[in-house]
Amino acid sequence: MIFTLEHELAGRKLKVEIGRVANQATSSLLISYGDTVLLVTAVIQESTEKRDFLPLLVEYREQSYAAGKIPGGYFKREGKPTEREILHGRAIDRAIRPRFPKDMVSDIEVTTFLLSYDLENDSNFLGIVGASACLHVSEIEFDGPIAACRVGRIGGKFVINPTNSEIEKSDFDMLLAGSSGEINMIEFGGKEVPEDIVLSAIEFALPYLKEIEDFQNELREKVGKTKAPYQKLEISEEFSRKIEEFAFQDIFDAMHITDRRVRNEALKEVRNSLEAYIKSEYPQEDFTSELDQTLYELEKRILREMVLKEKRRVDGRRYEDIRPITCEVGVLPRTHGSAIFRRGETQTLVVTTLGTGEDVQKLSELEPEEEKRFMLHYNFPPFSTGEVKPLRGVSRREVGHGNLAEKALAPLIPQEDVFPYTIRVVSDVLESNGSTSMATVCGGSLSLMDAGVPIKSACAGISTGLVKDGDEYVLLTDIVGAEDHYGDMDFKVAGTEKGITAIQLDLKIRGLTMGIIGETFQRAKEARVFILEIMNTTLNKPRESISVFAPKVSSITVPIEKIGLIIGPGGRNIKKITEQTGTKIEIEDGSGRVLISGYSQENVEEAKEIISGMVQEVELGKIYMGVVKRVVPFGAFVEVLPGKEGLLHISEIADTRINKVEDVLKVGDKVLVKVIGIDENGKFKLSRKQAMKAGMGTSEEDGTE
Repeated sequence: MIFTLEHELAGRKLKVEIGRVANQATSSLLISYGDTVLLVTAVIQESTEKRDFLPLLVEYREQSYAAGKIPGGYFKREGKPTEREILHGRAIDRAIRPRFPKDMVSDIEVTTFLLSYDLENDSNFLGIVGASACLHVSEIEFDGPIAACRVGRIGGKFVINPTNSEIEKSDFDMLLAGSSGEINMIEFGGKEVPEDIVLSAIEFALPYLKEIEDFQNELREKVGKTKAPYQKLEISEEFSRKIEEFAFQDIFDAMHITDRRVRNEALKEVRNSLEAYIKSEYPQEDFTSELDQTLYELEKRILREMVLKEKRRVDGRRYEDIRPITCEVGVLPRTHGSAIFRRGETQTLVVTTLGTGEDVQKLSELEPEEEKRFMLHYNFPPFSTGEVKPLRGVSRREVGHGNLAEKALAPLIPQEDVFPYTIRVVSDVLESNGSTSMATVCGGSLSLMDAGVPIKSACAGISTGLVKDGDEYVLLTDIVGAEDHYGDMDFKVAGTEKGITAIQLDLKIRGLTMGIIGETFQRAKEARVFILEIMNTTLNKPRESISVFAPKVSSITVPIEKIGLIIGPGGRNIKKITEQTGTKIEIEDGSGRVLISGYSQENVEEAKEIISGMVQEVELGKIYMGVVKRVVPFGAFVEVLPGKEGLLHISEIADTRINKVEDVLKVGDKVLVKVIGIDENGKFKLSRKQAMKAGMGTSEEDGTE
């Protein structure tokens, strides 16, 4: 039996179809918006391992055929997930994960395939809605539904689910997820948008989220299955009581140690003692998972009571305090720009590299843009947390954190016609104890300035945490690892003094009210301004010039019809220019833009001058400083612009009669000449004597006598 449900949303049809495909999955559906279609499946099975966590897998994949394209590359098939696929999958994961039971340990996989893509209606919000609906109607225990939508702002007006074309004109792009009037996931990238406008945008989205929530509830009423019992880690009251009696005071004392390393060592000793105790009490059984879970719950309870009742944080700070900050720039001698940013025990080394047009990143076939010239890459090596792990490929977490920092800095990057460089920023996390992505934003801003990139203003970021018990809650500015681990929220906000450029909200509880979101924005703004003041004491504006080790890049726009002239027959002209100047020249056919790069500014300017001259037209009556290229019995051929030679007749060389041209001119001489005639074929005549009469110089000034 096939069931279909439709709903009109922002002028387009939101449609779900159940029972048509993938029926061997626990739950499956097709969801579409416009001509964008997703297949979403959910599968649950009992785990064969005993564990104390939910092994949820969320996978998002895009098929090239969805947009009628064939994959590039040698193999001509989809390979490892692209960054876009990873980011869309992470957004789905972050939206749905908080709504599973805390004690569930079943194996669950949610898979989303993009089957059709109209290149206008993006699949990011649709994937969240599809995953929620798939779980909501299934037998899998899930506290749904979760609604999602996008919001933009064009011409001062909010737009729900803007198309890709509209997003290009929008002040920001915001992805929201939530239900029952609360928000549990935000992704935001914008052009220094004030906090009050972002709040208004969220409020604008609430009625649309309610529509999508009601749509899913209607779907469940008609085809929903009865929720089935789920696999959980069973921990007896006796076991929990024994652990608490044996170790509560030791854990309590350890959690009150403000030094993280000393605290962790103390907790490790407690765990070792507990492990020995449990083995003596239950010698025939393995209670490792139960022990880990019970310890986690005890530590979590103690930390939360410290925050809510003792009014203190795990490291002794007040709620709004920021850890000590230090900044350094120019720390590496041969890089184009570098900075070290430290906040407490979180430290990042951020390096900027400038490249040419050849260095742009080519994007996948299904992305709105074909390439990008600003990239930020984030690395999280195991030594940053004192761990031993093999260094493998880039993790999903690294992709996500890098994208957030890139989103924060991208609006500040100058346009290509102002600064014609490809820019790559790399953040290597050297120490980690909370919010390395926001440290990357701060270090990245300093590194860009150190490289001489004329960014609009400095940018900083901060993460705010939450501990909530019923109606009582506390916001924590600049959370450390333990507050992230045991708390309820990681709310990252980055921006400038003018406004917000990026947001990422990760939540462990059901949702946030508008009041808490507004309060978090205010707290984050105060912290951001404070951090920017410290950063500005280190470097308050971009360097006046770029590094001597960076390539020098300049650009010029020429008439499209002149491109052939610059290239020349078989590329002869452009090859001659590059050999003469030692530069690299790239020409954009569609725009007529010419990029010139080299390691000497003088060479770049020389090449630019040659190309400028090649595309200029010789003007009648204008006086030029030319160069004698050839001498013939009846005169000389003088180059007045690159590649443009005119005849200077012997009679126009001087006021007095001369017998031989060589008596006055020789090859290589610079000579002032006036254009006195241009024929229909573009050939032109020159006069030295008329140029001199015009008062532009003397024989000594033009270097001929």
